[in-house]
Amino acid sequence: MSGLPGARSLPGQGEASDLKYPLGTELRKPLTEARFQQLFGCAEEEPQLSAEPGGSWLRRLCRRPAPACSGPGAWRLLLARLPPLRWLPGYRWRTWLLGDAVAGVTVGIVHVPQGMAFALLTSVPPVFGLYTSFFPVLIYTLLGTGRHLSTGTFAVLSLMTGSAVERLVPEPPGGNLSGIEREQLDAQRVGAAAALAFGSGALMLGMFALQLGVLSTFLSEPVVKALTSGAALHVLVSQLPNLLGLPLPRQIGCFALFKTLAAVLTALPGSSPVELTISALSLALLVPVKELNVRFRDRLPTPIPGEVVMVLLASVLCFTSSLDTRYNVQIVGLLPGGFPQPLLPNLAELPRILADSLPIALVTFAVSASLASIYADKYNYSIDSNQELLAHGVSNLISSLFSCFPNSATLATTSLLVDAGGNTQLAGLFSCGVVLSVLLWLRPFFYYLPKAVLACINISSMRQMFFQMRELPQLWRLSRVDFAVWMVTWVAVVTLSVDLGLAVGVVFSMMTVVCRTQRVECLALGLAEGTELYRPLRKSHKLLQVPGLCLLSYPTPLYFGTRGQFRHILERLLGLREGGQETPKPDGPLDAAAEPIRAVVLDCSGIIFADAAGAREVVQLASQCRDAGIHLLLAQCNASVLETLTVAGLLDRVSPEQLFVSVQDAAAHALETLLCGQ
Repeated sequence: MSGLPGARSLPGQGEASDLKYPLGTELRKPLTEARFQQLFGCAEEEPQLSAEPGGSWLRRLCRRPAPACSGPGAWRLLLARLPPLRWLPGYRWRTWLLGDAVAGVTVGIVHVPQGMAFALLTSVPPVFGLYTSFFPVLIYTLLGTGRHLSTGTFAVLSLMTGSAVERLVPEPPGGNLSGIEREQLDAQRVGAAAALAFGSGALMLGMFALQLGVLSTFLSEPVVKALTSGAALHVLVSQLPNLLGLPLPRQIGCFALFKTLAAVLTALPGSSPVELTISALSLALLVPVKELNVRFRDRLPTPIPGEVVMVLLASVLCFTSSLDTRYNVQIVGLLPGGFPQPLLPNLAELPRILADSLPIALVTFAVSASLASIYADKYNYSIDSNQELLAHGVSNLISSLFSCFPNSATLATTSLLVDAGGNTQLAGLFSCGVVLSVLLWLRPFFYYLPKAVLACINISSMRQMFFQMRELPQLWRLSRVDFAVWMVTWVAVVTLSVDLGLAVGVVFSMMTVVCRTQRVECLALGLAEGTELYRPLRKSHKLLQVPGLCLLSYPTPLYFGTRGQFRHILERLLGLREGGQETPKPDGPLDAAAEPIRAVVLDCSGIIFADAAGAREVVQLASQCRDAGIHLLLAQCNASVLETLTVAGLLDRVSPEQLFVSVQDAAAHALETLLCGQ
């Protein structure tokens, strides 16, 4: 440090003052912001220490070069918007192809029964779950950046979509519909579900146009996990009528879970013993198979396809025993072949479904972005959150033209794809091939499939979401605030609804952030003996304090919500009142027996931003310190905070020589001021 320009010696221990300089006697000259810019900075890039308030952002905007249309620029844009152009040239065909093929086929086999099962949650015929397991997967393979992400039908979205569909297209009173009336009702519900997919896709494309991928950070991990865990309980309760063979209407709105439980308990004597037996046997097979796949995932070459085995066994049993005609067991029936005609959803319905499309879009992006980020960190590659918005937006928008309902990344099939050895998005093509073969050739095998089996598949697929509650004890130890966010979100989802629970969770999570900024303490600093480090006085021992010198750190943003706290804390610690200077109160972090404060250093490194109200508080503090005869020094202001303070008129109260690049430099200057004053 002594090699820097301006090194000099300060008075020793036996000279004009009995104050001891803690850093030694041979030191460089303290660096102010202005001197730092002269020695090391670039005047065109850093904010000028000038009191002129006007037009700094406008000048920077005018100096920004305009983008040029060129061949390389168009190619970079194409690479950014079509990720396969980046990873496909470097694809390791010999190493990765077999893993992608096995993983894709495995996931495709699971997509078939799960797609039909989740279609029941959406209140549409089962075949539309197969469409939603084909088109979105194909589109995400071309546009997505998550190499290990599996998209398609998702239970939480299906539940939210089903609730909206039931409200938009309710079943007529009585429930005794003819075949033609049932087809008309199903067609209307399919149109409503497709309109929800269209609306959510359009919203995500709007978010992409505004580059709002950063919004995923506001859906914290406790909110997402509590949301999916609470929605899993909704799925379980909503499938009870299908498990028991009870023809009950679906409950929607707030407290729907409790209404469904009450209706099931009331109608329990009329349940079907045959369907109850089918459900019990299905769960007895599916749940142990799920547990085996989890416990022996490292030993099994591919996970055991329990859903497929259960579908085949139940279909054969229903066919050979004629359960549908003898015991009135509800079956899937005939699945249409091929694909539906492309049809634009009724745009007149968009205003009605906008309020439902927004939470669906947010949940789609939150779950997909969080899952993609988890596996991207695990396998060391990057995710573009804005490109994910584009991928899922286009996926929902285009698939809605083929009567698909909202889709997203799925927890279960993503984990299955990774465990089966998937490496890239190419696995999605193999998954689409399996679903395509079912739609074209294998659909007759699902004619006698009981719907109770699909309900059991829905429940068993929620296993991973239910087990998220096992993380609560660890979350309690790590952060009580995050634990509170988890519990509030979960209770809101369970008692109200999924979309309202999401809103409550996000608002409560943001409120905890605001409350934590309101409870920050202003820390008094002292010099650790034998070092140049300044530490909080309450958290360290053997700290040196200089009489008359106060070093403070305010570790929180300075905005309209914290400006009152900032003013009161600083006035109390520095003894600033309207009548002049007062002695600090004994309960403060400073030593009450010390002599009156003559110099104060405010460490601004923790103030990451300041608004107009906060900047005016700093200017007012500077005026109070000047009137009270206190030498105020500011240290480690970042560029944006410094520019805001400058525009607010700080340099009318202090000189540029009172702004420093570090606490050490400011403390050295303050100590020199005190020594010279004596």
